[in-house]
Amino acid sequence: MSDVDVRDNPAEHRFELTVDGELGGMAVYRVRDGITVVTHSEIDRRFRGQGLANVLAQRTLDELRTRGARVYPACPFFAKYVAEHPEYDDIIED
Repeated sequence: MSDVDVRDNPAEHRFELTVDGELGGMAVYRVRDGITVVTHSEIDRRFRGQGLANVLAQRTLDELRTRGARVYPACPFFAKYVAEHPEYDDIIED
């Protein structure tokens, strides 16, 4: 199994997913009125089909929860993910 990591890159306003140290995906966000709006996410073609989008969403949301953030999933993938994972209802803004 590859080494997968997700870290915030605040200078770029995105959470970055790396696979064995190589950028494999990202979740772009902006903070507006105290709410973290996830606007876009993507996984590089080379890494698709491995469930990494779910890993990116889960780890991004988990990190935002630890910060006490409120989250609005404007990105269609993140919106679908939180709809299917009610354990994040406590941090989601409608």
